[in-house]
Amino acid sequence: MTPPPEQQLTQESIRDVETPIGPEPVEPAPSDLDDPALFFNRELSWIDFDDRVLQLAEDPSVPLLERVKFCSIFSSNLDEFFMIRVAGLHDQVEAGLDRPKQDGRTPNQVIDEVRAKVEPLVERQARLLQRELRPALAEHGIRIVSLDQLDQDERAALQERYVRQIFPVLTPLAVGLGRPFPYISNLSLSLAVLVRDPVGGHVTFARVKVPKEILPRFVEVGEGTDTFVALEDLIAENLGALFPGMEVLDHGVFRVTRDADFEVSDEADDLLRAVEQELRRRRFGEVVRLELGEGITDELASRLTEALGVEARQVYEIDGPLDLEDVKQLLKVPGREELRDKPWSPVTQPRLTGEEGEAPDLLGQIRQGDVLVHHPYDSFGTSVERFVEQAVADPDVLAIKITIYRTSDDTPLVPALMRATERGKQAACLVELKARFDERANIEWARKLEEAGVHVVYGLPALKTHAKCVLVVRREGDGVRRYVHVGTGNYHPTTARLYTDFGLFTCDEELGADVADMFNLLTGYARPRGYRKALLAPTHLRDGIITEIRETIDAKERGEHARIRMKMNSLVDKRCIQALYEASRAGVDVELNIRGICCLVPGVEGVSENIRVVSVVGRFLEHSRIFSFERGDETKVFIGSADLMPRNLDTRVELVVPIGDEAVRSDLADTLDRCFADDTNAWELQADGAWQRRQPGDEPRNVQRELMAGHAARAADRDG
Repeated sequence: MTPPPEQQLTQESIRDVETPIGPEPVEPAPSDLDDPALFFNRELSWIDFDDRVLQLAEDPSVPLLERVKFCSIFSSNLDEFFMIRVAGLHDQVEAGLDRPKQDGRTPNQVIDEVRAKVEPLVERQARLLQRELRPALAEHGIRIVSLDQLDQDERAALQERYVRQIFPVLTPLAVGLGRPFPYISNLSLSLAVLVRDPVGGHVTFARVKVPKEILPRFVEVGEGTDTFVALEDLIAENLGALFPGMEVLDHGVFRVTRDADFEVSDEADDLLRAVEQELRRRRFGEVVRLELGEGITDELASRLTEALGVEARQVYEIDGPLDLEDVKQLLKVPGREELRDKPWSPVTQPRLTGEEGEAPDLLGQIRQGDVLVHHPYDSFGTSVERFVEQAVADPDVLAIKITIYRTSDDTPLVPALMRATERGKQAACLVELKARFDERANIEWARKLEEAGVHVVYGLPALKTHAKCVLVVRREGDGVRRYVHVGTGNYHPTTARLYTDFGLFTCDEELGADVADMFNLLTGYARPRGYRKALLAPTHLRDGIITEIRETIDAKERGEHARIRMKMNSLVDKRCIQALYEASRAGVDVELNIRGICCLVPGVEGVSENIRVVSVVGRFLEHSRIFSFERGDETKVFIGSADLMPRNLDTRVELVVPIGDEAVRSDLADTLDRCFADDTNAWELQADGAWQRRQPGDEPRNVQRELMAGHAARAADRDG
């Protein structure tokens, strides 16, 4: 249960934790590094990332159905961007907070620049679908057609299906006296319709929701034909049946995007109830984008714009179908293996396999030395899930604690915690209720865990707990030993097959104590004196990273070898960027592998000419975080859950740990080497903000293919 209000630490009180152990506060960077020209805008940099996703959809060397997948991902990414980031910009403008940010732009300016960058991308996507993907799919028997392309028998069969399955769930909503403009839910697809009463001549506006949440967006024409018609086209064809006795004058397709972000008050006594209330409010967020479908008339557009209260800059006219995330439905078409990536099955990390005929002893292997797993190349099931299952079954295990930020409906980890409680073990789970778009699922899991007797904690109102760790406490000899898993990604078996993430298994005494202290901080009421090895946000992760950067600068000034290499999703934090600029000025080589947002400007003479920024976007989502600092003969490497962004460093509980095992550090260095050598799915950031795609050489390099091949070969050697 959530601790009472007087026992809930706030963001401010966590910052006030006494920390004599750990990095000292660092001095600010030189004032000339505050120049706005030295920072790219966060929102505009994110759009560049989605551009890279779209480029993969446009790439003819990518298998056709994988191009369709990237087309879908581009749309879903853009939806979330508008719901959260663009909505936040509008909130700032409405609140009068229109001061320039670190890049010198005001929120108002950014909104206009977002539109200028997004419009051509959406136009490219529409052209791609109409001119390339649909014709190419048709060549392989997968057709998205209009109704007039069907023969008489096909139309008759489709009409029968419409009457039987679709018409009964449609609800036309007219606007008029006593009938206000209907509420349009977030991301819903709708038809705007004008109808006239032939008797009185009165013209009425109506809205018909396209029920794609319960019906397929693309309706199959006959069984097993792989020919589809868009659901909205079929509804539009039959509008007369929805408005009997009326004359349908006009119709068009539109879609609304609303503000879907929310904040939970720091004063919330009941965090679960507060999150549930905010989830209900999310449906009614302000409109931030109105998309209008191809061919919609000025009259319908005007009525929608006025009724929804949107500005002209929030209206996007699309020359093609709306909501192309739904093209992912085509990925379910059976067969066509030649149009897909070759299947990949994760392998078991060699050290986590048992002797022939025997179950593997993961805890025994961890006692022999640290173990690193790299998903999706290494199996999540035979590593993380088996680790928890063995702990549940082991009679000497006294306690199991885990953080849950995102997980799936079919995860075995949560039921395992329930079984642990049934066997008399202490089981604790910190469930982050504020994990965006996973709030409802996490609330359901939290309630099931509580009913099973698991100690459930919802974290702190002012902070999100984003750390990824499992702590197992085992009785050994006359004491206990702590076994820890620290990850860079979520405990989510589905995304573990799609995202690249590292996990460290260790029984290092000091790291175990650090993780135990972190759990005590989150579940109890404590002021730990500091952390022995781990870097924890929001107390001193930022200062810890900057200290490592400064010590690398010192090594360079002593004439020693010095290099910094980092891999993360996003780099936004001003102080961290300035520290990297200082390193470049000192002559330190800085290599950054940033998948998404990068606010650092490379290649500026006298500031960042020694910094190189590369982004890898490929089959798997690059999600791991590595921070490597080479100083003379020493290399310090950290992995963990945090990107270098203000939200991670200031308003989240994040865990980043050093790697003590030389073999593990070598594996991480190998991954960094391959990322920076990739010339197949890699882009390099230029000083003007452009991302230039690398061209493959005579022997193309692809980090993800190389790691798949390497892990498969390692598994084959083990089995051979």
